Amino acid sequence: MMKIGILTISDRASAGTYEDLSGPAIAAWIGRTITTAYELACKVVPDGADSVAEALIEMADTLGCGLVLTTGGTGPSPRDQTPEAMQRVIAKELIGFGEQMRRGSLEQTPTAILSRQTAGIRGKSLIINLPGKPASIAHCLDAVFAAVPYCLDLIGGGYIETDPNRLLSFRPIQ
Repeated sequence: MMKIGILTISDRASAGTYEDLSGPAIAAWIGRTITTAYELACKVVPDGADSVAEALIEMADTLGCGLVLTTGGTGPSPRDQTPEAMQRVIAKELIGFGEQMRRGSLEQTPTAILSRQTAGIRGKSLIINLPGKPASIAHCLDAVFAAVPYCLDLIGGGYIETDPNRLLSFRPIQ
């Protein structure tokens, strides 16, 4: 069974002064889209490179999540350090994910160019950084997720299928 990590990065949500809406938005999107069995591992941490890097390592190495979806910390403010944290822990960056998410998000808002979403690989884990706004999560996942199942195949991260009526996964003919 595929294990999927959802990591919410937010000072306010981690302190309990703000309800985490982004993590549940990711979980709802996954529930609508992935048809194979999976287990979710969810965590909320404060902004900052150290807390995010530690959580990413835990999800990938200790919990064995083949896919880790982060939300938050991708903007230009000083506390937004999710991409920097991910750079510390990945072996390969997959910049096309960020390019495609920003391209898709620009259809909704001109401030999408301020977001620093990206993706990368740590061992057998694919990590994708999503924006912190719940309304943007589905849009970004819709923009890139067709490539995720095949990427997971290539890195040995696990096997997932998507509902073809919702989002068609792409796997090249072998």
